[in-house]
Amino acid sequence: MKKIDVLTLFPEMFEGVFGHSILKRAAENNAVEYNVVNFRAYADNKHQTVDDYPYGGGAGMVLKPQPIFDAVADLREKGASSPRVILLCPQGERYTQKKAEELATLDHLIFICGHYEGYDERIREHVVTDEISIGDFVLTGGELGAMVVIDSVVRLLPGVLGKEESHLSDSFSTGLLEHPHYTRPADFRGMKVPDVLISGNHRLIDEWRTKESLRRTVLRRPDLLEHVELSDIQKKWLEEIKKESK
Repeated sequence: MKKIDVLTLFPEMFEGVFGHSILKRAAENNAVEYNVVNFRAYADNKHQTVDDYPYGGGAGMVLKPQPIFDAVADLREKGASSPRVILLCPQGERYTQKKAEELATLDHLIFICGHYEGYDERIREHVVTDEISIGDFVLTGGELGAMVVIDSVVRLLPGVLGKEESHLSDSFSTGLLEHPHYTRPADFRGMKVPDVLISGNHRLIDEWRTKESLRRTVLRRPDLLEHVELSDIQKKWLEEIKKESK
């Protein structure tokens, strides 16, 4: 079972996320154990203060090191393995599907969700193993970022999705964007499903899906093609698609 600890000042924010849909089912099936902790409880003063003014002046407050250090130390001691400690922050590495796949292989993850102006730098230097950003924008806190990362990781765990291969063709898992999907009815208000998808010919269906995946990537995220190793037939299709789109 994967263990996921979350350090936050607002634990109630995670109740709805962990209590519904895939994330709830994953916990019920013992694929993952969630533990949401208010790190204010680790503050060593009677007022449970977790922030203070920054040295050198400036706007905003900074999270103190002591509560975070002690909280992580406690969670490390309770865990069965050496955890990865993840800090959600705009300065972190851009989050990708590849990173999600890496984190999904690990047994114990600790997420730190900050607020205010930032973290005492000693938290980054001596506690954190990974800094992650979910995009080039700033949120009011790390909770939403942690939810995004946790969702993307948990869905990759064995037995969580209905079919083990469900995530293999996801956008970014293959390096390309995913192909279009259709369902019944085959004709909806004059808008028809491509004939190949109802032909029953699985070879042609697979070929169509690969071509459409390439087409969607060329049109929407051509930058992804710089990092994908294509087969000879895929390269041929790619050239055809580029000519068609001119």
